[in-house]
Amino acid sequence: MCTRILWNTNDHAVLSGRTMDWPESTEPVLTVFPRGLERDGGTLAGTTVVSENPLLWTSRYGSLVTTVYGAGTADGLNEAGLAAHMLYLDSTDLGPRDPARPGLQIALWIQYLLDCAGTVREALDLLDACRLVPVELRGFRATVHVALEDASGDSAVIEYVEGRQQVHHDRGYTIMTNEPAYEEQLRLLREQVRLVRELGHEGPSSEVPLPGNVNAVDRFQRAAYFSALLPEPADDREAVAGILAVTRNSSVPFGAPYREGRFRTYNTEYRTVCDLTHRRYFFELATSPGLLWAELDRFDLSPGSPVLTLDPTGIDLAGDASDRFTPSPAPF
Repeated sequence: MCTRILWNTNDHAVLSGRTMDWPESTEPVLTVFPRGLERDGGTLAGTTVVSENPLLWTSRYGSLVTTVYGAGTADGLNEAGLAAHMLYLDSTDLGPRDPARPGLQIALWIQYLLDCAGTVREALDLLDACRLVPVELRGFRATVHVALEDASGDSAVIEYVEGRQQVHHDRGYTIMTNEPAYEEQLRLLREQVRLVRELGHEGPSSEVPLPGNVNAVDRFQRAAYFSALLPEPADDREAVAGILAVTRNSSVPFGAPYREGRFRTYNTEYRTVCDLTHRRYFFELATSPGLLWAELDRFDLSPGSPVLTLDPTGIDLAGDASDRFTPSPAPF
């Protein structure tokens, strides 16, 4: 179900961390896309899903992303220092399709933004250029909302509720999980802070009662509490370690029950960190012993360069894996 955390107040790097919580493997592949790629927003894994007026574009920026089911992008950053994260939101309602506006299947939503925008503001300006179209991935409705941040520390959360686009744009919006919609999550956080103060806890301590379950509200409140306590790091290495500590605390252990339905567990499959200052992308698979990363600046992103991929499930992968990527056909 996923958690996203932004740390934009330390002196060394703007960092965002996220967990990917899902009931089965999303078949993640780390993928480097160069500039100049011709995109068709009406296709899903090679199949046309928007036959009338699909959104077409050419990538302006190169990016390093994690793909989902080979059908779209779940997470990543681009060379300009914009990062995007797709998280599940069951109540997403895109409203009716307007064929007069170019259609973009929703699994390519954040890839479109990473291809074409260098800042959060630029990405928000692109939202009305198309109309999102719902799709299913492996039998799951792709009902999602999106978090954005850039190298300046700016942040935005974008949702579609009851057919209407809702944008929360402020560098103070640093935490995001899933249900309920973002405005209600913020209200619940304020209520939790009020209750804690009523119990006599004016500041942080080990006695402050924190929600401890794996549902989205509990994870939101834990992530908000611990991210606010992060000490100023000595360097960017400590900064990455700090945000990883909070994402691990917000992760879902194997076997932890979530709710009734097709699957009852949504354990954390992987965690990522985007360093938007140094353009590094960190990836930690829950079933592997090591943390790996890649340096976006080490790749040739010029038009005509090959798409590069890396399967992050290898047990031997750890440390800087930039030179482990190999040319591959573009997944979409």
